[in-house]
Amino acid sequence: MDQYVVFGNPIGHSKSPLIHRLFADQTGEDMEYATLLAPLEEFSICAQGFFKQGQGANVTVPFKEEAFRMVDSLTPRAQRAGAVNTLSKLADGTLQGDNTDGAGLVRDLTVNAGVELAGKRILILGAGGAVRGVLEPILAHRPQSLVIANRTVEKAEKLAHEFSDLGAVAASGFSWLREPVDLIINATSASLSGALPPIADSLIEPGRTLCYDMMYSKEPTPFCRWASGLGAAKVLDGLGMLVEQAAEAFFIWRGVRPDTAPVLDELRRQLGRG
Repeated sequence: MDQYVVFGNPIGHSKSPLIHRLFADQTGEDMEYATLLAPLEEFSICAQGFFKQGQGANVTVPFKEEAFRMVDSLTPRAQRAGAVNTLSKLADGTLQGDNTDGAGLVRDLTVNAGVELAGKRILILGAGGAVRGVLEPILAHRPQSLVIANRTVEKAEKLAHEFSDLGAVAASGFSWLREPVDLIINATSASLSGALPPIADSLIEPGRTLCYDMMYSKEPTPFCRWASGLGAAKVLDGLGMLVEQAAEAFFIWRGVRPDTAPVLDELRRQLGRG
């Protein structure tokens, strides 16, 4: 039976084993998927040990950049993202790194939520690795504009410059923005600490603006509560992105694309949101 894992530290909370077990049951694929707690200073050693027998792995915080550096080859989207969340052992025994985060976000928005990105004014909050991984697939949909807002504006400017060949990308501080936009994506980790990025309420046009938090939890995140309170047309969290990026990894490994809807329903049920 083919072996797969998700590397992280911490990792006990991961939903990935459940997601991939449901995918395997649905598609009839013969595989096992488990968590693997990698020591903070020994990720590469841990990964190399696993791949003596294993076929593929997902990589979560804090190892995505280290995975990017350790692989033998990179897909174009992983190269652009500067981070790897999916590892595959190729036929010749070498390791290839891919990044499915952006594909997962875009599929959750466009397929699951029915959001059209073309021609839209999009605001992304944050300028870390999570943003880097999603810029290329978002820009491929040709939004009217994409603004990266961050507390440290220089980081946003660096990203905007790096991806400017793909479309209209600009940088901003949080407090500079006032005009309503069509879509706000929160890619900061503020929700993990119960905080909210310091942005103006006027960015939301009631009944029109869509809001998406890459984080998810059992209860609505602070960002989602803020958006709902201001009358956002649609408010989504990152649970769908989690399932869709996993489905993309599953497709890379097994050549089969699972149906994500029943898996997402099961996760919502387990979180008490079904």
